[in-house]
Amino acid sequence: MIETLMSILFVYVFILLGYMAKRIFKEEMNPKTLTVMSVYFLQPFVTIWGFSTARLHSEHLYVPLIYLAIILLLLFPTILLGKALFTDPKERAIFSIAGFVGNTGNIGIPLGIALFGEASVIYTTLINIANVFVVYIIGVYIYSRGSFSIKESLINIIRIPIIPASIVAILINIYELPLSTEIIEFFKMGAYAGIVLQLFLLGTFLQGICIKELHPKLFIGTISQKFIIVPLATAFILSLTDLALFVQGVIFMEMMVPLAVANINLASLYNCRPKDVTSLILLSTLLFMPLLFGLSYVINHYYL
Repeated sequence: MIETLMSILFVYVFILLGYMAKRIFKEEMNPKTLTVMSVYFLQPFVTIWGFSTARLHSEHLYVPLIYLAIILLLLFPTILLGKALFTDPKERAIFSIAGFVGNTGNIGIPLGIALFGEASVIYTTLINIANVFVVYIIGVYIYSRGSFSIKESLINIIRIPIIPASIVAILINIYELPLSTEIIEFFKMGAYAGIVLQLFLLGTFLQGICIKELHPKLFIGTISQKFIIVPLATAFILSLTDLALFVQGVIFMEMMVPLAVANINLASLYNCRPKDVTSLILLSTLLFMPLLFGLSYVINHYYL
């Protein structure tokens, strides 16, 4: 258990390095450039390598569908609860969606490797792709409050390189096209570079925010939803399925990862309190560190 926790904690070293780099070099360290490098050049490597780690079977495809079903089941009552708790439409939007846009890629994939080994990569990659649809359809709709149509959101999804890369990777996997050891190592190198860069990028975003400006009700509501309500509901829903415990554990872990950087992108784009969203990401990331001990215990005793 100690070795697993140490592996997970080392993931946060890259976040700390990003934070330090932005703090030291300030404007010379441009997060936008890092974002472009990550999204348009390295994240496709993460997807393709993820699909090369195991052959797709029906149970693999079932996993992202279960993940999406859990989110949809919990999303509607959350939206109703948000209307009851918040009068400010922007705070209501953040509460409604932020907790469901988890860091399934940047933290979820390396965390899965640390807790479950590389056998989890095929599942965490599929979940991460499902999360892309959550971000760029449901997330865009809620953050923008109807400023953009569903059609325009779908067009935005197609423009993201991770989507065509996923299609290529799935076709390679389904038709069992042979890849040499050198090509697989090439994709693996790019994938690990993409994961590290995303963790580094998260650190740069976290530098310079003001937590004092965050409304306590928004903080308590979002964090409680993320780390209490969603995990408990997820565990209950998963217990009703016939999925293998190993797979249930991967889904449960992904539902508990802290808030994703994508929340900042959407909040900034639609002027939905981006500073508050950044503070929530920082706090959820910091709170997740001590929660790792509990998560590791639950995984080892109930899902492995």
